[in-house]
Amino acid sequence: MRVVGTAGHVDHGKSTLVRALTGIDPDRLAEEKRREMTIDLGFAWLSLPNGETIGFVDVPGHRDFIENMLAGVGGIDAVLLVIAADEGVMPQTREHLAILDLLGIQHGLIALTKVDMVPDADWLELIELDIRAATAETTLAQADIIRVSARTGDGIPQLIQHLMTLLEHMPPRQDFRSPRLPIDRVFSISGFGTVVTGTLMGGTLRVGETVAIQPEGLTVRIRGLQSYKQPVEVAEPGSRVAVNLSGAEKRLIERGFVLTRPQQLQASRLVDVRLRHLPDAPFALKHNAEVKFFVGAAESLGHVRLLNDESLAPGAEGWIQVRLETTLALAQGDRFILRYPSPSVTIGGGVVINPNPAQRWKRFQPDVILDLETRMQGTPAERVAQAALEPAAHRRGEIQKRVGYNDHDLTQAMQAALDSAMLVALGDDAYLSAVTYYEILNRMRDELRAFHQAQPLRGGMKREELRVRVGLKPAFFNLILAAQTVIVLEQDRVRLPDHQVTFTPAQQQRIQQLDAQMQAAPYTPPSFSEAAQIVGEEVLYALIDLGDIVQVQPDVILTAPIYQEMVQGALQIIDEQGSVAANQLRDRFGTTRKYAIGLLEFLDAQGVTRRSGDVRVRGSRAVQ
Repeated sequence: MRVVGTAGHVDHGKSTLVRALTGIDPDRLAEEKRREMTIDLGFAWLSLPNGETIGFVDVPGHRDFIENMLAGVGGIDAVLLVIAADEGVMPQTREHLAILDLLGIQHGLIALTKVDMVPDADWLELIELDIRAATAETTLAQADIIRVSARTGDGIPQLIQHLMTLLEHMPPRQDFRSPRLPIDRVFSISGFGTVVTGTLMGGTLRVGETVAIQPEGLTVRIRGLQSYKQPVEVAEPGSRVAVNLSGAEKRLIERGFVLTRPQQLQASRLVDVRLRHLPDAPFALKHNAEVKFFVGAAESLGHVRLLNDESLAPGAEGWIQVRLETTLALAQGDRFILRYPSPSVTIGGGVVINPNPAQRWKRFQPDVILDLETRMQGTPAERVAQAALEPAAHRRGEIQKRVGYNDHDLTQAMQAALDSAMLVALGDDAYLSAVTYYEILNRMRDELRAFHQAQPLRGGMKREELRVRVGLKPAFFNLILAAQTVIVLEQDRVRLPDHQVTFTPAQQQRIQQLDAQMQAAPYTPPSFSEAAQIVGEEVLYALIDLGDIVQVQPDVILTAPIYQEMVQGALQIIDEQGSVAANQLRDRFGTTRKYAIGLLEFLDAQGVTRRSGDVRVRGSRAVQ
């Protein structure tokens, strides 16, 4: 299903042409019939010879009602630009062309009406040349021109055929499973309640499902659906739809609200956009200028914040953040129009890039501009990765708020980002951009490399020391270490995989000398200071890092086998007698009180034992 917008000057016969095509008068207001002009949006539909039904949105042509026109053109697939043969291109026609171009309406036809009133063939040729000149720099530059007369019927069959051909060659509306219905009419029907209408995009709606009305956050149920006056159970994207709502009062809903699934959109009063300033705008756009912002069927006053320019000259493009006076429900990719409120004139338009900025941005910030450029040019996967660029563990919900995707699209984008290695999963619901992840890893490796070069006999750096050096919070640091595979974790130390402690022959000789002395008196070995005199403090620390020696107190060391033997002896005494005292451990191993107390205090700190008065019992970390 498709929707075609009819645009043109007030006197060009738009409504008359729509009536000739469809048999339906789109002018529904008494004042419209009295004044013979379209004031508000009108609607009609036509069944084409190929069986497809197309809807028409007849928009006002008079400059006084241009803002009503903007409420109707946002959801159209194509445009039928109506120009009267006896008048030609009018100033309002040019504004309509500019708006259609800014909205990115790529498909359309031009109906040259009232040809029966201009018998001069040369005049018609001149009018068509004028039309070609006016549309040359717009999306309708290649549009066919069809001469028609709504009064005599001449050209109507050809126009219908051209419409059918045009729509057949257009790609179908996609179902993204995220339906949005910008509401352009709200009314009540006795016995049925509130009805809203609009052009459905993004997904299907079903009778009975629960939906939300944004930006108010109203939760309602769909009682019934109609498309082109026919009841339907499922409304398809691309069709004109009337939705009968249960649980909604008419007074609470306005034109410009959006019907969506719950939690699909987040309303905001800030929006980041890419603006194209029209070449014929009256003057340069200044920072903090007051504007009218039009998107979908909604409008709001607002003020523009120029993020990367002192001012924006006519014909230029730029990044702006709009501070809206009215909360709007927007989505990334929405097209918008900007007008000055006074004098009322269209000055530009463009694309919504970030519908929910995290804050009011400071101006001239390169990182803000980079983020916006990535959002505009990047794929969904790239945008997701950009949203997780800050060095922190980013939750899925946080990423969703930044990119503005619905659940389905977010899942696909995140999986694509993970598959293409643009995003890294740090753990359960914790993600980080691969760019930031590898920047952090490189910093860690640089710090470890410098440490290894400065202290080649140390087995590794303390984990906490590395964390402090790279400046990360503990929880985030631990997630990074757990996710990576390029740094070796050894208890409370970290090292690079290729780092090995290597002793010189002279150092090996001194190590053997120390080992002989410790073997000669295994339970009362040399103290730390005595051992350091034999091998040197640097070598002794290396032996401790390697696990050959255990430092249980600042000046008390044991060989690793003797340490394990004494630990097991202490636990055995506890199991046999219920506790162990320092003198029992001393007597069992023929050591001194210094070593016995030193070992037990170390085991207390490790959780292997637990002090209870003057004795020790098993601790929570004691191996059974």
